[in-house]
Amino acid sequence: MIEDFKGGESWRMFRIISEFTEGFDKLSDIRFAVSFFGSANIKPSSPYYQAAQTVAEVLASHGYAIISGGGLGVMEAANKGARLKKARSIGLNIESSGEEKSNSYQNLSLEFRYFFVRKLMFVKYSMGYVCFPGGFTTLDELFEALSLMQTHKIHPMPLVLFGSEHWNGLMDWINNAILANQFVDKPALEHISITDDPLEVVDIMNKHREWKLKRIVEAKSAESPEN
Repeated sequence: MIEDFKGGESWRMFRIISEFTEGFDKLSDIRFAVSFFGSANIKPSSPYYQAAQTVAEVLASHGYAIISGGGLGVMEAANKGARLKKARSIGLNIESSGEEKSNSYQNLSLEFRYFFVRKLMFVKYSMGYVCFPGGFTTLDELFEALSLMQTHKIHPMPLVLFGSEHWNGLMDWINNAILANQFVDKPALEHISITDDPLEVVDIMNKHREWKLKRIVEAKSAESPEN
């Protein structure tokens, strides 16, 4: 029997729309959130796991919701840190072949079949990213955000790379092979920071939040009838 691919594509459209609708509905009340990315293979005994939990705890203490991909490793550590501080602990889970499991520290869990819908939720509802060592998915999220900022599709936001030993090589290559050859302009990289200090992450996010709040006040002032 020949499969009706055209009919299948039509029904897939409704699934995509439903994922967008649920994401917008469940996340619409989030004001300031920080997304965490990193490998699901990092164990709880790893310094990176412990650092991710610490960063999430401190951010949560400063009023931020924490968003992760809902899996294990760095994602679990981030959700755990948020949960311990009784903050919003959000997991944007992805359907997979069964290799990736969800962590139990989410108090809001969404399930996505499509990566592009999930990535939109990260971008739309985050005011900053913290990227720990990870694989292709972590790099994908990082470069997606960079591309969107470079093309002015989203407002600028801080991209913090945690773990200088891991990230310095990538940034050296970007500076020496991409920036030096003028494939990108220097302003495209000005929102990237590398650190090993959890408190520096919080300082970066706080400064960006102050900037966003100032913009909100200015926008409301400009809309005032008195103006």
